[in-house]
Amino acid sequence: MHKQRPVYIDLAKTRLPIPGIVSILHRVSGVGLFICLPLLLCLFAGTLSTEDAFNQYQALVGNPIVKLLLLGLLWAYLHHFLAGIRFLLLDMHKGLELETARNTAKLVFAAALALTVVLGALLW
Repeated sequence: MHKQRPVYIDLAKTRLPIPGIVSILHRVSGVGLFICLPLLLCLFAGTLSTEDAFNQYQALVGNPIVKLLLLGLLWAYLHHFLAGIRFLLLDMHKGLELETARNTAKLVFAAALALTVVLGALLW
């Protein structure tokens, strides 16, 4: 018996599991952090040079759009860090069971969002 297989897979109808979403977001956050690294280094250098440069830095960071960008980068860093720890544990064959993998993925996702809210509120 030959089974009829679909010619194509409709990705819009395919539901990705939470570990897959965390994996994709880990890659996206890493790329975003890498692309924004020159911006972060420029902002950091502005805090160290002169008092005038520091005042310009404060004015720039006081802009709500820049604050949202920095909040997004904070989430990207936290998610990338926590997901990286999860992937290191998976590489050591810890948490490979299906239910454990799902729970750790949910934990990474929730912890990154919660830490972003807490740290964002403290830094805002």
